[in-house]
This record gives sequence, structure tokens and C-alpha cells, in this order.
Amino acid sequence: MTTSHDTHLPQSTILVVDDNPQNVELMQAYLESLNCTTEVASDGVEALAKVPRIRPDLIILDIMMPKLSGFEVCRRLKADPKFADIPILMVTALNEMGDIERGVESGTDDFLSKPINKLELLTRVKSLLRVRHLKGQLERTLAYLNEIDSADSRRHG
Repeated sequence: MTTSHDTHLPQSTILVVDDNPQNVELMQAYLESLNCTTEVASDGVEALAKVPRIRPDLIILDIMMPKLSGFEVCRRLKADPKFADIPILMVTALNEMGDIERGVESGTDDFLSKPINKLELLTRVKSLLRVRHLKGQLERTLAYLNEIDSADSRRHG
């Protein structure tokens, strides 16, 4: 189901981090309708190694994984100024308030519970990507305006 809004999203890279290959396949199939490339990491350590290389526009992060939990991956990424602005969508099979609290404390931008609903996944992904790209546009516009302002000051100063 592709809507007219999908065409407004620029090409994006999404990193799907999950130790369960079936979950990864399902999410990749659901994301096919979007203008995006999906990359995969099967645990938190691999995810942290891939982020600097691929610079994803969004990370879909499972909470319960071997080696490093989603909470820890999220906390480390949000603590690094180079990656803090990458939106993170945490996926959890746990519907306990404690996990949601831990996710918020670690810096996640949104939650998705398992089993994953396709419409819910696509809606949240599109929303997070839209915000990510608008923020980038705003930053480029502000930088441009600062350049004009500086050039103006030099001319009239």
C-alpha cells in the first residue's frame, strides 16, 4: 500500500537490528514499499560497528539481543553527538512499563510492539523519516542564512 506521501520521502537508509532472521525478513518485506535501502545487523555490537559506516536515517532496534541489549545500543548512540540525531524505533515483545521507561531513559524516539503490525510499522517509520529529513532541511537553510548574514556583515561592516 503506497500512498502519495511516500513519494515525498527522500531516499533513506534504515538499519534493522534484530537477532531473529524471521523478524528481519518480515520487516524488510514490510519496508519494501518505501523509498529506502535496508541494512541489517544481527546484534548490538554489529549495529554499533555499522552505524558510522552506513550513516542510517533511522534505526529499528530490537531490545532483547545477545552481546548488547537494544537499551545499551540506544544509550551509546544517543550519547555520541555524531549519531544522537538518528531516530531510533525500539521493537519490544515486552509490554511492561519498566521496559518502556528504560527505553525512554536510553533515548529512544518511539516504540513498536511485537508482533509487528505492517501499517503501524510503516506509519511510524514514515513519520520518523519525515522529521529526520525536515530537520536536515532546516539545518541546511539555517547554515545558508548564516552565510548570507556573514557576507552581509562583511560588506556593510
